[in-house]
Amino acid sequence: MDSNVRMIELTLQDLNASSSDITASALISSDGLPIATALPHDVIADRVGGMTAALLALGNRATRELRCGTMSQVTVQGDDGLIVLVQASPESLLIITAKHEAKLGLILLSARQAVKQMSEWIEE
Repeated sequence: MDSNVRMIELTLQDLNASSSDITASALISSDGLPIATALPHDVIADRVGGMTAALLALGNRATRELRCGTMSQVTVQGDDGLIVLVQASPESLLIITAKHEAKLGLILLSARQAVKQMSEWIEE
């Protein structure tokens, strides 16, 4: 395993452990390929990658069509949880799932910190 990928995986594991509200995280390429994941065993990484790419495309199109600038994040709220997509680099996204009662601001803060920490390994 590439050492950069291993460092990203460790960062994702730390992110998941940083809050009892965070249930999973992954770094996905902009074309939907999983780069590194910290997902539950019953979640298929390739499926998460595909959904992430679709959400990215929709978010980009919506921000462009509605003249909202460049997309930086997408949030999806469900009855049982929250999905947050944050642009990690021009070619990658961080996806985080969290419990319904999670505070969005704290999740976004944790996401930004993780992206900052991973940035040296993402760019190489």
